[in-house]
This record gives sequence, C-alpha cells and structure tokens, in this order.
Amino acid sequence: MKSDSSLPSKDTTAWGRRRFLNTAALAGLTMGAAACTEKESGAANAPAAAPAAAPDAAHSGTNATHLKPGELDTYYGLWSGGHTGDMRVLGLPSGRELMRIPCFVPDALVGWGITNESKKIMGTKPDGSLRYTVGDSHHTHASYKDGNYDGRYAWINDKINARIARIRLDYFICDKITQLPNVQGFHGIFPDKADPVDPAINYTTRVFCGAEFSIPLPNAGLDDGSKYRSMFTCVDAESMEVRWQVLIDGNCDLTATSYDGKLAATNQYNIEMGVTYEDMMSSERDACLFFNIARIEAAVKAGKFKTVGTSKVPVVDGTHEANQDPTTALTAYVSVPKNPHGVNASPDGKYFICAGKLSPTATVIDLSKVLNWFDGKLEKLDAAIVAEVEIGLGPLHTAFDGRGNAYTTLFLDSQVVKWNVDAAIKFHAGDKAAKYVVDRIDVQYQPGHLNASQSETKAADGKYLAVGCKFSKDRFLPVGPLHAENEQLIDISGDKMVLLADHPVRGEPHDFIIFKRELLQPKQVYSLDDFPLAIKDPKESGVFRDGKKVTVKMTSQAPAFSLREFKLKKGDEVTLILTNLDKIEDLTHGFAIPNYNVNFIVNPQETASVTFIADQPGVFWCYCTHFCHALHLEMRTRMIVEA
Repeated sequence: MKSDSSLPSKDTTAWGRRRFLNTAALAGLTMGAAACTEKESGAANAPAAAPAAAPDAAHSGTNATHLKPGELDTYYGLWSGGHTGDMRVLGLPSGRELMRIPCFVPDALVGWGITNESKKIMGTKPDGSLRYTVGDSHHTHASYKDGNYDGRYAWINDKINARIARIRLDYFICDKITQLPNVQGFHGIFPDKADPVDPAINYTTRVFCGAEFSIPLPNAGLDDGSKYRSMFTCVDAESMEVRWQVLIDGNCDLTATSYDGKLAATNQYNIEMGVTYEDMMSSERDACLFFNIARIEAAVKAGKFKTVGTSKVPVVDGTHEANQDPTTALTAYVSVPKNPHGVNASPDGKYFICAGKLSPTATVIDLSKVLNWFDGKLEKLDAAIVAEVEIGLGPLHTAFDGRGNAYTTLFLDSQVVKWNVDAAIKFHAGDKAAKYVVDRIDVQYQPGHLNASQSETKAADGKYLAVGCKFSKDRFLPVGPLHAENEQLIDISGDKMVLLADHPVRGEPHDFIIFKRELLQPKQVYSLDDFPLAIKDPKESGVFRDGKKVTVKMTSQAPAFSLREFKLKKGDEVTLILTNLDKIEDLTHGFAIPNYNVNFIVNPQETASVTFIADQPGVFWCYCTHFCHALHLEMRTRMIVEA
C-alpha cells in the first residue's frame, strides 16, 4: 500500500481528525499489506490536487431535506436493518423512517413471528417454535424491468442463517423466505435485469446469491480447511426456490448483474480459501468472478451437474480447473488487487467496478471484453481490465450519477471521492493529463456502503447520494458506550458534492437503494378475498370446539370486537382468527392477550391468526393495541379460561 504522500493533496485542516482515526486502522492493516506480495510500482498515480468540498448547504441557503409539513418525499429508500433482521423504508431527501418491514427476526409491533401466517414464512421447528430468532440483514435490491425498478419485489439477505427474504412492494410485507443449502455467510445478492437468452424477457426472473464462507460439502464437521468449498446460488424470483448452484474457487463478497442478463459477477477476497488470517492474505491478487448464465443453465438442462448431501439442487463446476477453455467455460476469474470490497454495475451497462480496500485503487472491467473472452476472441482475460486507478485510501463501494461519474467510499480517508470513469480509462491507457478525480468530500466517519438515487439503473439521475458511516463518535448526543451509526445525505447534482444531513441509526445497517416514488403504487387496504381464513361477516364469529382443539373466530370494526367475551377450558389448544372489517385507510387494529405472549395487528381487510395453549385459568382482558377510535380504550373482549 502506498503512503499518504502518493495521494492527491487535501485540505490540511482535516488531517488532524483523520490521522487520529486512521492510525489504529492502518496499524491493523500493516501486517495484511505486508503479507500481500503484490508490487504496486506499476499503479497509476492519481492526479494532482482535487478541489475542496463545497460548503454545507444548510449554511448557504435552503436545504432540500427540510420538507414542509405534509410535503411528501420524492424518493423511497429501502435499507437493510442489520441485526434487527428487517428492512427499513425511508423517505428521501428528508431521511424520515416510514416503517420497518420485519423479515428474519420477530417483531412485537405487528406480531411477526407470533401469528401463524408469519411463522409459516419464517420457518418453524417440529414443535411449532421459530427455527431462528436472530438475523443479520446486509443487502437489499429490487426487481427490474427495462433496466429500471418495476415496483414488484425487493430482496434482502440474512448472512447468519443463509436466508433470503422477498418483500412485496404493493403491501410492503415479507411474503417468502428461503434458506440456501450448502452455504454459510450468505452476503451479496443482486437480481438479474433481463433474461440471458430471450430478449423478450426484459425483467427480473432470478436473484443471485454469494457465499462468503467456505465449508465442507456436505458439512460433516471436517477440520481440514483444504477440503472446504464455496457456492454461488441462483434463486427463482417468483417461486423463491433455488434453481442451481456453482461450485467455485474462493469465496464471494458482493454481487452484480449486467443489463443484458448475460453476466453475473462476485468480487472475491480470500481466493486462497484460507482458514486463518495469514492464509487468506498469501496471494498477490484476488478476483472478480464472472458467471455465464446461459451456459450454466444449459449445463443444468443437459444434466451436467451433481448434488450435495440431501440437497436436490443442481450444482455445476465453476472451478478454475474445469473452466480452462473459454469457449465452454461457465466462469471467468478476472484478477483484481488484493481484498476487493464491492462490485457495482455502471448505468450505461458497459462496466463493472471493483474497489480495492487494501489497495488505493478502483478496477474498471469492460463487460464486452469479458463476453469476448467467453467467445474465444480475447486471449488474456485480464485484458478486460480497462482501468485500475488510484483514488484514495480504503476504497469500498461505488455508486453512479448517470453522467459518467462514479462515487466511491474511502474507509480510511473518511471520504467519498467522485471520479470520472472515461477519464480513468484514458489515464490508464497512458494519457497522464486525464484528470479523473473530480471532487472529494469528508464524511463522518469511516464510510462503508453508499448509493445514489436510481444509481444502478438506466435511469440514474444524479440527485442525491447517501452514505452509511460505521462510526458517529462526536456527531450526536452521547447515549452510553454503544454509539449510533451515522447515515449522511449528500447533494450530487452539481460539480461539487454538498453535505445535506446527518441521521443517527441503530447499528448495524449495510446496503440500500434509492428510487423515485412514482415507480411504486402501494395498496393501502388489503383485499378480503386474499385471506382464506377471512371472516367476512360478524355473524360468523363464535367459539367452535373439536375436543380439546378450539377455534375462536372474531372480527374487529372500530370501536368493538365482534365477541364481547369467549370462554375456554384449561388445556385447550386455541386458534384465534381475527379479521379487520374496516375499509378505511390507516385504520389498523391490534389484539393482545395478557400473560399469553400474544400481540399482533390486522390492517384494514386483513386476517391473521394465532395458536396457543390456554394453560392459565382466569379472566384475561384482550384489548386493541393500535389506536383506532375515540373509544379505543373501550375496545376489548374478555377471554375466560375455566379451570
């Protein structure tokens, strides 16, 4: 790694703070950099001084984040919730959190993980309890049509338990969760944007999933790390079933897809497949691994696959050894500097960009040249690299403005750097007069993921950029040892980036997307016919007994439940079904039973159910937990459990 002196000059007033923050980080990376034998003498030098950042917009006039009362945001943002295992929905540019969509972890507000319907989606053990109660959601992406978001679905991953959840964007609810076989450390995801063969299918049909940890296959507790392998997975966008997997050398970090549907890719660190830190750092370079989707699916169709353990999922061979001939290869390994962190597709459909992390560089890969290699028209695969340029310390992730500029987070510099892709290509080709770095802005502190409005679509509009900073330190009121993280919003509509806002956020969120609100048409009242258990008339309410199994049917309509009381016997297995018959937007009801761990909501025209054992005799006032009416406090019913 080069010293700070090799980078463009910066405003010296910021160096005191950055040096303090970077000292520990650089010390921790020194051993890793030393273990990496890559020589950087051939790296391109970054251009001379970059312009200083523009003043904060809050001090120079109006601030777009300060909306008037009742004024709606112009963009939706879908954010991963991190260890809360949910998806956050934000309005932008205000940064207001509109809701959280529970996915992988129980949620007491809506009854996620409590109702029978949500437990079925989450997955249960034979005794009916949840299989998992923790999650670690990292990345979120949405479905495409014609190169832009189509408002159908979004997906989010759970790294801990290798699960992928699908969100219906008409109701903003999780409707399916799939656990991936044969993988651990499920990290990057990305939907395809078109079919690799049929141009008429110009919308998302697949979601690609990377696995960060290599494991024995099948996983039999083997301690010999040389036998561990990794998988790349394809999930069907509609059925949410796993279509196929690819056995690979190395692991996966993030994922990207081409606009023509032909290529998917994952950036790889630890191509050594090392178990220890030292082994993971022994190679000179890592890789960006490309997948030829049409060939993989042809191989699966032809039966050229194996299965692993009890899984029935087809697994094709994507290793180096099995893919030497470009004209038959399923995969292609493009080398990139050691420890890349992120791969992103430019809106013009031409390039994938990998950021270096331990190298101060960004690598631009020409997708047409990768396809030429698969066709036998390019002798050396690394010739697909059209730029590898120095942009700053600790580059991680990249976003785009649709005007030819890329924006990359610099973890060690605590900056976002704006650079021009075409100028970087010219510089790499020998034009040392090409000034590819356009602007830099300090962020607080240590940025990870970032994304811009409509960034990885053909409709990238270059209005706003959000960046997630892993540390907030002095930005907010102290609240004890656990600090909030800091999400910052930046105006990128002009030549210079302008910081607009800071937002504290509970750790640890990761990735997000930002898109125009007109791409969604959310429904605000359910359809009663969508629920097989719906009670369509209060007259259908009652207590129905079949031995020790009891079904309680009830409706809610402000300000009353259809049953004033219902009686049970101790030991009954009770299934309570509740339908909200109100049709008015925003008229949600809740239902809670004291001492029984029951609390859930039903939105207008929604039906939900819970099952429990009536093991505590007594009188229990069941009440509406969601304010609904002037007589909300009176909205209750008695559950009487006889001994």
